[in-house]
Amino acid sequence: MRDFIFENRTKIIFGKDTEKLIGSEAIKYGKKALLHYGGGSVKKIGVYDKVLASLKASGIEITELGGVMPNPRLDLVNEGIKLVKENKINIIIAVGGGSVIDSAKAIAMGACYDGDVWDFYSGKATPVNALPVATVLTIPAAGSESSNSSVITNLDGKLKRGYSNN
Repeated sequence: MRDFIFENRTKIIFGKDTEKLIGSEAIKYGKKALLHYGGGSVKKIGVYDKVLASLKASGIEITELGGVMPNPRLDLVNEGIKLVKENKINIIIAVGGGSVIDSAKAIAMGACYDGDVWDFYSGKATPVNALPVATVLTIPAAGSESSNSSVITNLDGKLKRGYSNN
């Protein structure tokens, strides 16, 4: 094996029913959260109800934004940024897999920026700040939950770009 240094500031909680802890973790960042998820699978498997109950039990005010598709889209990210700014949200909670997490990361960066979030993906700007993002994984090994990267699709021009904060 080659020598290397691995540093990851991501807190990962493993175990059965750990999704029920999201409220007690999220409240550390504030009382307003954007609950971000994809289609109906999070509701069908029951994780949505558990997350919602945990957030409510911790006294967190929830704004929801579902509808994340594979290859998360810029238009939904922009909708999320608008919701975050209008509702003065403190934390983004992504419930799902890699696409939901990537979308949440883009919203978190864009919410702290006065320009177009696409500036980060097109190389025109570098984020200085971002809101915290918490994740509740619904698939094993998405990877995005502990990476410094995200990928967003801009349907205007059919562009798919990644951003990595090194």
